[in-house]
Amino acid sequence: MLTPLGWGTLAGSLLLYLAGFLLGYPEPVVLATGGVLALVMALGWTAPRPKLEVSREVTPLKVPRGDAAVAVLQVRNLGRRGLSGLRAHDRIGGASHTVDVPRLPRHASRTVSYPLPTGVRGEIPVGPLRLIRADPLGLTRRVREYGGAATLLVRPRTVALPVPPSGKSHHLEGPTSDNAPSGTVTFHTLREYVIGDDLRHVHWKSSARTGTLMVRQLIDASLPTTTVALDTRALTELAVDAAASVAVAAARAGFPVRVLTADGVLADTKSDADLILDRLALVTPSEGDLAAPLRTTRAGGSLILVTASPDEATRLSALRRRFDRVICVYLGDGTPSPPSVTMAPIATLDALPLTWSTR
Repeated sequence: MLTPLGWGTLAGSLLLYLAGFLLGYPEPVVLATGGVLALVMALGWTAPRPKLEVSREVTPLKVPRGDAAVAVLQVRNLGRRGLSGLRAHDRIGGASHTVDVPRLPRHASRTVSYPLPTGVRGEIPVGPLRLIRADPLGLTRRVREYGGAATLLVRPRTVALPVPPSGKSHHLEGPTSDNAPSGTVTFHTLREYVIGDDLRHVHWKSSARTGTLMVRQLIDASLPTTTVALDTRALTELAVDAAASVAVAAARAGFPVRVLTADGVLADTKSDADLILDRLALVTPSEGDLAAPLRTTRAGGSLILVTASPDEATRLSALRRRFDRVICVYLGDGTPSPPSVTMAPIATLDALPLTWSTR
């Protein structure tokens, strides 16, 4: 197909032909002929359909905010002629990234990698990939799409923390037995069957009703639940990173974790740190306070509030009796001192481990 420059060359050549014949001058006709010949050569350059094997891989598909992620493009020439002038256009989020592919001799392959943006938390669509072959003058080009789109998930950053204190010393020892695959005797919820689940936990009535194999998820009632409440009003990346660090610390230690916002429960799991990070990667600012979800959530264990609002921190004192221990990770200036609430003020994520260890 002709590029804008190619269409302009064609239009200019036609005007020069017309001017040459009307005025009787040979020079415009010669110039017009040169333009037409250039177009013919350009079409001959790009008209053959190249035989290519093209793949693009995003690695890794999930990455903490700020860490490196790349797209790796592999192009192999399956034809009997060398190819040059190849250019790849990959859609990354709302922008287009252009990569020039080095010349491909016959049966040769080239690998080109380019960085992906990871400075903003959330889902970043990558693709579709378009491979463009253009002539040296830029008059014509052939465009083909290869493969489908991929999604890069940029997760919150985390720092290593000790297990959040529950206020009851015997809880800190964790499970006394590791032969219960999903807890002991307390029913928690129903979920879809995954490979490796104990078939004795299949709930046959629900499976028959839904048409999907469902299993009972059991939890150990002796283990304290860590409830992480994230204030999403005036949400900042530091707030999400702090909430993720606290929740992941408890999950990786094998404790039940519940993460909630003003919109409700975001994640409720036992030791699934990946689920927590995936859910927090997509959290967005929202109005409303945490009073309602905190009043209806199960009591006991630790409550950790992450907020920059002194009013939200003060409200925690009213919930002190429902939890064994209440901690506020405070991000604002002028740290409030609500009664019976342990304050952990931070200005950066790197300050959280030091503040946390002194609680």
